[in-house]
Amino acid sequence: RQLVKVNRPQETSSPEARAMGLAFTKIWQRMIGKTEMRILMVGLDAAGKTTILYKLKLGEVVTTIPTIGFNVETVEYKNLSFTVWDVGGQDKIRPLWRHYYQGTNGLIYVIDSNDRDRIEDAREELNKMLNEDEMRDAVVLVFANKQDLPNAMTAAEVTEKLGTWAARTR
Repeated sequence: RQLVKVNRPQETSSPEARAMGLAFTKIWQRMIGKTEMRILMVGLDAAGKTTILYKLKLGEVVTTIPTIGFNVETVEYKNLSFTVWDVGGQDKIRPLWRHYYQGTNGLIYVIDSNDRDRIEDAREELNKMLNEDEMRDAVVLVFANKQDLPNAMTAAEVTEKLGTWAARTR
């Protein structure tokens, strides 16, 4: 092995210039700050909502149990702070979704792409939500989950079965 000496360049800025740069950075951060967004994540039971939430939060897949009630986590990305509300999807819990609508900036609607038997139920629930006044300004993402399974519907099939072409004009 050979040792190589690296010469560091001389600093050319004065202490005053560095202080001014630091002050500018602090002012800029106060002006811009973090943008906070409230995200509601719903879908039928066993669609994978909680798994997605913790993949976003922790960067890894964790073992989950059915959500009775909700999970809430803050996910940071660049200058954005997302508060994600993951609400259980069992049929008895779905009527409670409306209590989470107020102040929602974005909706992540999770579909189990492998669950062909309940895609119509998923469509009905999505349409109910999209027709609510409190959700009219929310940005909507339909997350076609479980695409890795052999019998999974393609994104095009999910789009067709949900009738989401009509929602594109929102």
